[in-house]
Amino acid sequence: MAKSKTQYVCQSCGAISPKWAGQCGDCGAWNTLEAATPTASAGPRGGYAGEVAGITRLGEVEMTEVPRTGTGLSELDRALGGGLVHGSVVLLGGDPGIGKSTLLLQTLAMLPVGETLYVTGEESAQQIGMRAQRLGLEVDGLRLLTETQVENVIATCERERPRVLVIDSIQTLYTAALQSAPGSVGQVRESAAALVRMAKQRGITVILVGHVTKDGQLAGPRVLEHMVDTVLYFEGDPDGRYRMLRAVKNRFGAVNELGVFAMLENGLKAVSNPSAIFLSRHQGPVPGSVVMVTREGTRPLLVEVQALVAESHASQPRRITVGLEQNRLTMLLAVLHRHGGVALFDQDVFINVVGGVRVTETAADLPMLAAALSSFRDRPLPQEMLAFGEVGLAGEIRPVPNGEERLREAAKHGYTRAIAPAANAPRKPIKGMEVVAVSRLGEVLDAL
Repeated sequence: MAKSKTQYVCQSCGAISPKWAGQCGDCGAWNTLEAATPTASAGPRGGYAGEVAGITRLGEVEMTEVPRTGTGLSELDRALGGGLVHGSVVLLGGDPGIGKSTLLLQTLAMLPVGETLYVTGEESAQQIGMRAQRLGLEVDGLRLLTETQVENVIATCERERPRVLVIDSIQTLYTAALQSAPGSVGQVRESAAALVRMAKQRGITVILVGHVTKDGQLAGPRVLEHMVDTVLYFEGDPDGRYRMLRAVKNRFGAVNELGVFAMLENGLKAVSNPSAIFLSRHQGPVPGSVVMVTREGTRPLLVEVQALVAESHASQPRRITVGLEQNRLTMLLAVLHRHGGVALFDQDVFINVVGGVRVTETAADLPMLAAALSSFRDRPLPQEMLAFGEVGLAGEIRPVPNGEERLREAAKHGYTRAIAPAANAPRKPIKGMEVVAVSRLGEVLDAL
């Protein structure tokens, strides 16, 4: 009998190596190669439903509106782009204990009776029932299945025909065609592929819960994110009150949409006005605090940027940011020195975005400099003032997308003065809002 040959599979990227090594040669991850015995092919894979497709001209394709189903949670619908799409596959990731199972259980309880199926491989039916009782949900019509073999899950779906299927979690499923353990790269990839085929054939909305690594990324092969239609990340401090649901991929809606929830005793509650929780309510003006308007998908949000500048007693001054990019802060401080004449090379600079929001757009450049300068001079800025704009290396103030919409959102919250790029100045005056249009860094310093 021929001896089976052992292969080593990277648990991060899925690359196969004939021998073990400490580092994966493809993705560079350390200590991720695990032994796996290759198995014979399980035969030809089943294709999608229907006959073999021919060539179609794009102009002849009939454009129909994608049918959606509301979940009952407005912030979840916002992150999904308007609701659940029939036949789509959604991947939901987040840290342990962040509230993924709670969110999905609340969602299924709001959908019509008999159209949902909750498949759990991590918890027992009694544990799910205890959670539903604690949340005060009416789940008499919610169907529950405790199963870890993907073939049995698909057979149950063929028999019960649910409209929405939840898999909690994809790392616990396995297929009989492979001998590797559940959670390995091969098992996760093949199990997800089988569920995606079923979703497209039967028009079932499938929601997959995924584990995350210590770096906050979804565990398993990266190809898993390419197979699904929507990728959602559930973020927030487990000890805090607020949770943020961020869409990083969506084939049926805008990317980077943000849904905000509050974790209460009876479950998650949608926050209709998230700008109110991202702003500190100071009794009076304080140095180092500036409000900016950022955009998360299609929603403008008001967030507060705080800075603390203190004399450094170390040979290398520290540049620390929370919620912003640290390398960009270093670059902006060099621009401030070169084009503004303000040197902070002997100062420690700490920047924080209130509320745990991550701001990745360049509109935060101007608020960062304004907050750092305010803290350095120990001069508070007016509470009714805000700023946004990108700062270039030549000291110019560059425009950002949707500038007029940001200004109108700030005016709704009572702000009366804004420092904005000249190219973002509104064509018509905004009632109650004074816009200071700037094009150079020197003009910003004069306005502050």
